[in-house]
Amino acid sequence: MVTFSQIPIRIIKEQELIIGPLAWDEAGKVNGLVIDQSHNSVSFAGDQKEIINRLVAQYERLFGRASHEVCKEAVQDLIAEMPPEEIPDSLK
Repeated sequence: MVTFSQIPIRIIKEQELIIGPLAWDEAGKVNGLVIDQSHNSVSFAGDQKEIINRLVAQYERLFGRASHEVCKEAVQDLIAEMPPEEIPDSLK
């Protein structure tokens, strides 16, 4: 079973391959996403789907549409296992 906390970690790590440590800095700016980089873990303070949408939007705002596609591709296998209504809109 996919846990929502796997999704942002996968997105951040994929972005990190492209933009380096800046990926973690940008994720840290997302309201409601609590990051523990030393343990590669995240937790949520609020609606998980909305926070993931904000994370994707944060990267897209800085790096454009290609960044949005990177986010979607990074979690493609995870969201394939999820019921459609649970998938954040930004990843559909």
